[in-house]
Amino acid sequence: MIRPERIALLARTFYFLRHGETENNRLQLIAGSTDVELNDAGRAQARAAVDLVRPLGIAHVVSSDLRRARETAAVIAQALALPHAVVPGLAERNWGVLEGKPRHLRTRGVTPPGAETADQYFLRTRAALAAIAAPGTPLVIAHSGTFRVLCRLLALEAAAEPVANCRPVRFTPPAREGEGWMLELL
Repeated sequence: MIRPERIALLARTFYFLRHGETENNRLQLIAGSTDVELNDAGRAQARAAVDLVRPLGIAHVVSSDLRRARETAAVIAQALALPHAVVPGLAERNWGVLEGKPRHLRTRGVTPPGAETADQYFLRTRAALAAIAAPGTPLVIAHSGTFRVLCRLLALEAAAEPVANCRPVRFTPPAREGEGWMLELL
């Protein structure tokens, strides 16, 4: 098991950005591991996010391999002339038979047929986060599920609230022993 203190990403300030909007988001359908693209609003959000992250001192961009995250990351990395690495393990949770279905059909704590369990998803995502090792301040572009795993790893309560599409989030490590991580929506 990889402990949070052994994950290089979690030893420094880093930024997270959920991908731009998709039609599944707009229609409140579960996309999960389905490889959906950004819609026009999502592409505009990705372009607007460039100005939001430009002053943050980002050194490199890391994204999920799902198209919606890769597209968002490509727009930002290209505009800021930053390297972009794809980490497949950052992909959203596979929801099995619920993929493409309305979000309200999900039941907390219940794994639908054909889906990853919450623990499987957590372990996969934690391993993917541990693979992010490049120096400098990273921007991780992934999914709402990735955000929830980060919050769980860092003992942050914000995971109950979904993070908005293309809204940067700063994760700051504790300033002193015994203090907790800070999360700031930018």
